[in-house]
Amino acid sequence: MLEDHQDIPAPSFEHIPEELPLLPVRDIVVFPYMVLPLFVGRELSVKAIEAALSSDRLIFLTTQKNQDIERPEPPDLHRMGTVGVIMRMLKLPDARVKILVQGLTKARIQEFTQTDPFFSVRIETLTESSAAIPSLEKEAIVRSTREALEKIVGLGKVLMPDVLTVIENLDDPGRLADIIASNLGLKVETTQAVLEIEDPLLRLKHVNEILSKEQDVLSMQQKIQAEAKGEMDKTQREYFLREQLKAIQKELGELDDRAEEVAEFRRQIQEANMPDKVLKEAEKQLKRLEKMHQDTAEAGTVRTYLEWFVELPWNRYSTDNLDITQASNVLHEDHYDLERVKDRILEYLAVRKLKEKMKGPILCFVGPPGVGKTSLGKSIARAMGREFVRMSLGGTRDEAEIRGHRRTYVGALPGRIIQGIKQAGTNNPVFMLDEVDKIGTDFRGDPSAALLEVLDPEQNHAFVDHYLGVPVDLSDVMFITTANLTDPILSALRDRMEIIEIPGYSEEEKLGIAQRYLIPRQLEEHGITEEHLHLTDSSLAHMISQYTKEAGVRNLERELANVMRKVAKRVAEGKIKRYRVTPRNLQHYLGIPKYMPDQEQEKDEVGVSTGLAWTETGGDVLYIEALAMKGKGQLTLTGYLGEVMKESAHAALSYIRSQAKSLGIDPDMFAKQDIHIHVPAGAIPKDGPSAGITMATALASCLSNLPVKREIAMTGEVTLRGRILAIGGLKEKVLAAKRAHIQTILLPKRNEKDLDDIPKHLLRGLRFIFVENMAEVLKAALRGKDRHKLNPSMMQAHTSSGRRKKIASPVTRSPLRQTISKTP
Repeated sequence: MLEDHQDIPAPSFEHIPEELPLLPVRDIVVFPYMVLPLFVGRELSVKAIEAALSSDRLIFLTTQKNQDIERPEPPDLHRMGTVGVIMRMLKLPDARVKILVQGLTKARIQEFTQTDPFFSVRIETLTESSAAIPSLEKEAIVRSTREALEKIVGLGKVLMPDVLTVIENLDDPGRLADIIASNLGLKVETTQAVLEIEDPLLRLKHVNEILSKEQDVLSMQQKIQAEAKGEMDKTQREYFLREQLKAIQKELGELDDRAEEVAEFRRQIQEANMPDKVLKEAEKQLKRLEKMHQDTAEAGTVRTYLEWFVELPWNRYSTDNLDITQASNVLHEDHYDLERVKDRILEYLAVRKLKEKMKGPILCFVGPPGVGKTSLGKSIARAMGREFVRMSLGGTRDEAEIRGHRRTYVGALPGRIIQGIKQAGTNNPVFMLDEVDKIGTDFRGDPSAALLEVLDPEQNHAFVDHYLGVPVDLSDVMFITTANLTDPILSALRDRMEIIEIPGYSEEEKLGIAQRYLIPRQLEEHGITEEHLHLTDSSLAHMISQYTKEAGVRNLERELANVMRKVAKRVAEGKIKRYRVTPRNLQHYLGIPKYMPDQEQEKDEVGVSTGLAWTETGGDVLYIEALAMKGKGQLTLTGYLGEVMKESAHAALSYIRSQAKSLGIDPDMFAKQDIHIHVPAGAIPKDGPSAGITMATALASCLSNLPVKREIAMTGEVTLRGRILAIGGLKEKVLAAKRAHIQTILLPKRNEKDLDDIPKHLLRGLRFIFVENMAEVLKAALRGKDRHKLNPSMMQAHTSSGRRKKIASPVTRSPLRQTISKTP
């Protein structure tokens, strides 16, 4: 900052009071004789200025130790500062204040007399005189300081010409030190240290030391710049020499490494049999590489780009195995049941055999974990004789994972689709996209939207990866996606895929899978044979029902591995014999059972009906309880029920109230009694509409005092007018009833056709009653006067041994879902 060097008379310090308002400043140290503008916005600072202007315009200026503190306390301020006079003040539109102050003299804080609403301090002014300094010593240090300042200006330090003129005319050591320190652009701590030195000669010596350090820094900076310039000149010189060398080698018929590299790329491009657009781009990039220096960064980028071009299988295909019988044998060898999926693959191979060029199907296997979705993809690739590539999409949030990065980014690569094609080495692999329902999205884009082009047969023949920038034909790739649920999948993406549901396995199916696949695989992995271990069918059934509770077979395989390890340990210890595992000794291997079957009802009860629930582990049985008590007609619902299930309960109650007379219920009872509906296992969230008829039956039983038949289970959605709507998850619910030894099941009439999708052996021993309205449900379910006989004209009975007309189209209604395990 410049001092005011006009003819201003030397200030007199006699009238400076001992107590002054304090203005804390940041980022600057104020010296005596300085004139500088300050912008003030803090409330305590504005009040300090107002106090100074209301008296003699004098104010004490000191610097904060930490500039980030918005409301400083006394310990946060330096004790040494400068007394200044406010020469001008201007209020700005943004509520800040601009002042012009001149430093008068240095002062030291003695004590803080006030801290609110502004700081007020008692000060001690400090005066200094250079009269006692020997003139020879003063002249020497002043001259040395000026010479040092000239050197750093010569090294590139920028100082204002006015400042240099003032410094040339100053002989006072203290003022010379102050003006140099305030204009060098030093750190606040360094400048404050200069201010706090009271002796003027010592202060100037300290400034001289600072100038020496600054000179060393500027000299080193100049040296670094000179070296950088020299290195640049060296690079340019090498470039010209290499160009001369290239011309000489060309005359001599010799080739350098770069020419060999270019020739190799050209040969690979010709052999890759690229499409025309791709070939044109590859040749263009090869010409660019020829003209570049091989050590430049861009040459490395182009080289990597060309490597991807020549390594991709543009026209390399694996030959499909079109032998339907052999493909069917392979699928049956690897997987138990799953007939619908196997038929779909065989149908594709049959069409492929009749029509050589066809678009690859885009299948989506939907089912709970552990049912074999991923392994099924491997079997399909093996049956078709194609390469198999798997890509997990779980947790993917960056669109570039699908489409690739643009080449402008450092370390850019193609997307994982192109990487998978390169990994397969052919242009028609079986490409599995795992966990498509677990794709995320954030500021980097939506990978689900990027997959729309990949999984659309009308678009993927010209898929453009951001890195390659040329169309890639993906129409021959057989894409298979997997998901646990369809709801989280983007609707537009779901529309492009053929959904094939794999609902889960029954206990009988799990038993067959264990015998054919799991046990032989675990015996081999644990180094033992059937001579060491024999698992009886009953022990396997016991293991499935009481040690696992899942739709797939992962936990079953873990339990089998647990048994194998214990047997392997005994064999390794030398206790070699054939260990026979039975239900009686199974606890010695696996511990106490983890899941116990629900107890059956011992007798018919009033207000208790049996419902069937869809769960991720294969279905379950729920007992819904209803109770009436004296009250004001309120309905209470408990059991951790979701909104849909609560609405079903209200709809069921409304229907029962509307049919009170026909059910023999006093209509006035609803206003005088409270009704409580409870679904046991209250810690487990439950939701879905298919518990409607079960709740209505429990309410009708409770209010009419007629018991519900314990041997009947039911599922269905009820409307306000008593109509029964179709439900989903039928196979899982039938399996749940069979495990609970329930032989009669009430189902919506609209679900009759869906029994065709359930294997016949699962229906054996079950009786089905199909109903269209609640009147038929209550006649079949309630035991009492004139209600124990079914009316043949109002309902139909179906057993697994009876005949009925098959209907091909399945129910499309989605199965119920729940948070943990139970959903009616």
